[in-house]
Amino acid sequence: MEGRPESERRRTTDVQDPTPQRGLQLVSGDGYSGWESVYRDNVGWVYGLMFSKVGNRADAEDLTAEVFMAALRPLRMSASVAEVRAYLRATARTVLAGYWRTRMGREITTIVDDIAEDPADEPTENAIAVTRARALLDRLPDRYRRILELRFLQGLSVRDSATDLGVSVANAKVLQHRALQMAAQFSEGGAR
Repeated sequence: MEGRPESERRRTTDVQDPTPQRGLQLVSGDGYSGWESVYRDNVGWVYGLMFSKVGNRADAEDLTAEVFMAALRPLRMSASVAEVRAYLRATARTVLAGYWRTRMGREITTIVDDIAEDPADEPTENAIAVTRARALLDRLPDRYRRILELRFLQGLSVRDSATDLGVSVANAKVLQHRALQMAAQFSEGGAR
């Protein structure tokens, strides 16, 4: 040990012997087997949270990666699923605070517990909203449905939507206005 640098000597004394000293310990099935399982189980809700807070895919993907990279070193694999999720949520809060501080000069650290623990068990508000929007769009005439899909689902500008439909910009604006009026009537329960 004397010929090795100080950092290596310290590392070997800090590492605990992996063999159990006082008999066998039962590990509950409530934990994760490794980093890959932590990532696979949690990436969906972390990404959903980030996307809901920043509103664009590129930043949400970057922030999700940042959350997992920040959690990689300090997170214990022996922690329960609930503890891992709590730690990831706290890490996400810190990452978001840094994002808003650098982007907007504001620190927003409140994260409402609006992410279900097991999103596969119950439909999310987003899934319900998508289903309602799709049902509403299906009731509209073709041109009205198409203008709303281009504008709001694909995020095209009025000009690009008009080009896609083969109409003038003014006509696209009128189509959009009428489509929104009709959709509002349908969503209020009015039949046409």
